[in-house]
Amino acid sequence: MDSHTDSLIDAPAVATRRAKVVVLAPMETALDYLIPDDLDLGVGDHVWAPLGHAKIRGLVAEIYVSAEDARLKPIASRIDDPRVPEASVRFWLWAAGWTLTAPGTFLKGCLQALKTPKAQARYGYVRSAVEAIKPTPKQARVLESAVLPLTAAELAQAAGVTPGVVQTLEKRGYLDKVELSNESFATPDPDHRTPSLNPDQTAADRLLRNEWDRQGFAPVLLDGVTGSGKTEVYLETVARALRDDPTAQVLVLLPEIALTTAVMGRLEHRFGVPPVQWHSAVSASQRRRIWEGVAAGEARLIVGARSALFLPYKNLRLIVIDEEHDGSYKQEEGVRYQARDLAVMRAHRDGFMVVLASATPSLETLTNAQKERYVWVRLESRHGTAQLPDISLIDMKTHQPDAGPTGDKWWLSDPLVAEISETLQRREQVLLFLNRRGYAPLVLCRACGERMTSPKTDSWLVEHRASGRLVCHLTGFSMKKPDRCPHCGALDSLTSIGPGVERILEEVKERFPQARAEIFSSDTTPDADSSAALIKRVEDHEIDILVATQAAAKGHNFLNLTLVGIVDADLGLKGGDLRAAERTFQLLAQATGRAGRATKPGRAVLQTYTPEHPVMQALQAQDREAFYAYEQMSRDIAQFPPYGRLGAVILSAKDNALLNRFARELALAIPNTEGIDVYGPADAPLSLVRGMWRKRFLVRADRNRDLQGFMSAWLKSLKAPHAVRVVTDIEPYSFL
Repeated sequence: MDSHTDSLIDAPAVATRRAKVVVLAPMETALDYLIPDDLDLGVGDHVWAPLGHAKIRGLVAEIYVSAEDARLKPIASRIDDPRVPEASVRFWLWAAGWTLTAPGTFLKGCLQALKTPKAQARYGYVRSAVEAIKPTPKQARVLESAVLPLTAAELAQAAGVTPGVVQTLEKRGYLDKVELSNESFATPDPDHRTPSLNPDQTAADRLLRNEWDRQGFAPVLLDGVTGSGKTEVYLETVARALRDDPTAQVLVLLPEIALTTAVMGRLEHRFGVPPVQWHSAVSASQRRRIWEGVAAGEARLIVGARSALFLPYKNLRLIVIDEEHDGSYKQEEGVRYQARDLAVMRAHRDGFMVVLASATPSLETLTNAQKERYVWVRLESRHGTAQLPDISLIDMKTHQPDAGPTGDKWWLSDPLVAEISETLQRREQVLLFLNRRGYAPLVLCRACGERMTSPKTDSWLVEHRASGRLVCHLTGFSMKKPDRCPHCGALDSLTSIGPGVERILEEVKERFPQARAEIFSSDTTPDADSSAALIKRVEDHEIDILVATQAAAKGHNFLNLTLVGIVDADLGLKGGDLRAAERTFQLLAQATGRAGRATKPGRAVLQTYTPEHPVMQALQAQDREAFYAYEQMSRDIAQFPPYGRLGAVILSAKDNALLNRFARELALAIPNTEGIDVYGPADAPLSLVRGMWRKRFLVRADRNRDLQGFMSAWLKSLKAPHAVRVVTDIEPYSFL
């Protein structure tokens, strides 16, 4: 062996800097790359990384040094986007594992705001140190106005000249061109307006302050009846967080845009500036600006929907989850997650307080409080002199509504109509609640019985008479209502079955022609501005009767609204899943809680065909504890959440035979594991959606079992055909 070969063998391996990069593609693990010597990289940096013959965007998840001999490619370059704080990177990757989502797929969603190009630099003009010699009157006016930097257009407008005059002065050196800094985020003032708390609120605030002073992870259930002033109490904790640490960031999560409108005013009133809003109505350019402001720590008070949890917080020190029981915290499309549960884990991982506020807590949160895993802070009376409403049940089996003058069925019973009349005579307002959009949930042909459904989908088409269209609320498909049945061709044979809010409004206008009535739903208030305008009309008593879906059931404080009528209290119990009774109780308790929120006593009337149901009995008696005890017993027997864990696997394919074959193969591959049961495959209740056939498995696991580990190992044991889509859902809320 020659000396040259010997030197190759004896030479020590050279340690090199390397990075684990999560590329934004559906890959199961991070990839290893060399870091070029001239590249300064840290965790959270955005990079272009070679993959095959292409370069793909990725995020640096780890930096390490190794001498291990491996043929690694170098990172191509760093992308000039703000670095994601390391705590946010760690949380995102943990959440990807928890939801059984490929890390690159999960991070792609978190970085979506960066797809919008950076805002172009803006330039302004300011008077220079050079003294202008004999300026014209127009030029003199410009120079007088150019004390602070203004854009050419702004400066020209201020001086009453054309922009050309500004350009001339710049060329002659009399104006300096300077880059204008981007609009900054207003700093909230924790002491702007300190509220006056009542004794109950003060006691609750003291308990929250004690937990805050301990520092570290502190999950708190703020449990108060509707109208008890929970918002004022948790805003004091928000103020505490902002006051104690001048760099602290606070996130207030809300279930929907309509509620954001109600809370935004309170937050601005309390802290002197509007908080930063994050929801679906925010423009793409604003989303990028907010994303960058959160990453830099400049945006300190953020109010948003569930996805606000995945902004790149630099120093997140408090999360408040308002209406924590609300089902809309569960993401049902794309990556499926429960924002409430992940928010608690974010607080646990980074050691700070999380406040879960509700008048009707989720069974999971309530059980955690009962077992002292969460601190339980209670507000048991309404704020001020307001009292909880009296609640009565109307048995619809003995109070069938009459037919209208045209022979069409009516939906409001005589006792409810009498209550409405008396309320209107006292010049008070009425809320009629029906959680069903449109005019009618089903349209069928009287001649042949055909039910109108969405193309290649099992979902019924809902009639929206206001727009003259039939709409699928699942797929978004809509069509003009035809004159003839598409199946048999019969003319004028299509009839509307069942009520929606539009049909109730029609009946209200016939029965109470003098009353001013409007609908409050996502169809009539599609954005925050229209929602705020309608809420103001109610507050200004420009509306006597509000016919509403769940958009009006939560968070609103209508002081002159004294009667709530629930048109169909049984609606949520039909075709139920494991949370059907819980959701119905929560929604109706929130809806009835809109009544009597000031000095006037309130009443709530529930129309039901099942007055003996535990939900109805608990609502009438206002005995929340009895209902929750009954529901907990039922879940405990079945070992369903919160006493066990659930996971779902949803398979879909255009080829039904292929889907059935793969579902059988997957069933045969189920590992035999103690404490874990797998049910299925079964046809999904909506077995055809957008031309895709669907099947479901349900996995139930004891709480001490690794549900994610089981599901991951099972699904990896069998490769799915390319034509079959596999979706996993940890702790599913929808079983359709």
